[in-house]
Amino acid sequence: MSLKSAEKTGTNEFTLEISIDAASFETAVNKVYNREKGKINVPGFRKGKAPRAFIEKMYGEGVFYDDALELAFPDAYTAAVAEAGITPVDQPRDFDIKSVSKEGVELTCKVTVKPEIKVENYKGISAPKASVEVTAEEVEAEFNSKLEANARISPVEDRASKMGDITVIDFEGFVDGVAFEGGKGEEYELTLGSGSFIPGFEEQVADKNIGEEFDVNVTFPTEYTPELAGKEAVFKCKLHAIKEKVLPVADDEFAKDVSEFDTIAELKADIEKTLKERKEQSAQRDFENAVFEKLADLVEGEIPEVMFENRVNDMINEFSYRLQSQGMSMEMYMQYLGMDMDALKENYRSAAEREVKISLALEKIADIEGIEVSAEEVDAEYAKMAEMYGVDAETVRKAIDAASVEANLKSTKANAVITDNAVVEKAKKKAASKKKAAEDGEEATEKPAKKTTKKAKKDEETAE
Repeated sequence: MSLKSAEKTGTNEFTLEISIDAASFETAVNKVYNREKGKINVPGFRKGKAPRAFIEKMYGEGVFYDDALELAFPDAYTAAVAEAGITPVDQPRDFDIKSVSKEGVELTCKVTVKPEIKVENYKGISAPKASVEVTAEEVEAEFNSKLEANARISPVEDRASKMGDITVIDFEGFVDGVAFEGGKGEEYELTLGSGSFIPGFEEQVADKNIGEEFDVNVTFPTEYTPELAGKEAVFKCKLHAIKEKVLPVADDEFAKDVSEFDTIAELKADIEKTLKERKEQSAQRDFENAVFEKLADLVEGEIPEVMFENRVNDMINEFSYRLQSQGMSMEMYMQYLGMDMDALKENYRSAAEREVKISLALEKIADIEGIEVSAEEVDAEYAKMAEMYGVDAETVRKAIDAASVEANLKSTKANAVITDNAVVEKAKKKAASKKKAAEDGEEATEKPAKKTTKKAKKDEETAE
């Protein structure tokens, strides 16, 4: 038995007394000996050939004890935690090694555990939900996007460039008459009005003819790179070509070409349906987010700080992986924003606290509701993950233990308990009686009109 005792010595803290028996410790010592013997010189023996007894006689009986303890402890600790029935949320700490010898090891350590929390009144949480409406303008904009997506690009030779055109230009930028790095391009395709270049650039490329050479005068924004921020620059440009998008005719033939519908009317009706479904999904997500915000506020209990810190670190690591997939390192990202790791962690803190509280709440609700997960459901989840990752189910089983899968499934079911019982708040009526409105109007006429100075207007805009 690894666990000798488990005593609660603080809020969310246990002190474990752990024993590693002689046989287990001997196995660990022997493994360390076989791993290290090639590095040890003993007179009279070739390197790596000295018997363990000779090495221990020369360097002391405990020569391998430190490494052996490091090797044997994880299994002993895991077994002790299981026997104690606790769930650690951090690495063990404050080790006190009572004894280490060939008879085994006796030690104590402290461990921070998952907190006991209370969650009440979690059914019937209310939150506002946006009403869903699709306007004719939105349908038309989506339809025009389809026209744009199916436009053909046609060269223009009989007129000057204008906003909306695709231009092909050479350019080179100068500050104080000196060319700067990254300010040169040849036969670059620039869509005028796209906002791809710094403010004021694209407008000055408009109204130019093919073959024309011209200057573009701009001022770099103050939030630009330090070398160029706020500086005036001149770009020497030459226009090589002009192209324009020619939209297809918006008729029934177009509908047949780009969809399964026979008429424009049917296509637009489907666009309206799709937009409504998208808005409904968005409204439902926002509603559920608001519900779970309130669920987090219902959590009562002292949560270990380390749980928040660990979640912050996990979120930063996840974000770092996404940055790497886009070819940017976390260091570059922080340098670009002008912040350090402490500031970045502070940005994630609020979301991390919310996620930890919601996770704990869902676990507690699963217990309260007596939620169970069958072996078949666990198998189905493994199969789903295997399909998602493109590996066999057995590989997933080895990577993720069944207890974790079961816990996640229970939380998912608890999640459904919350959302299924959530209540949409009724919109507050703003209607007032005509009498009240009239009274308000009379009262307003008696008061002096508020002067709106330029400064007051600017202050209001700033506040907004």
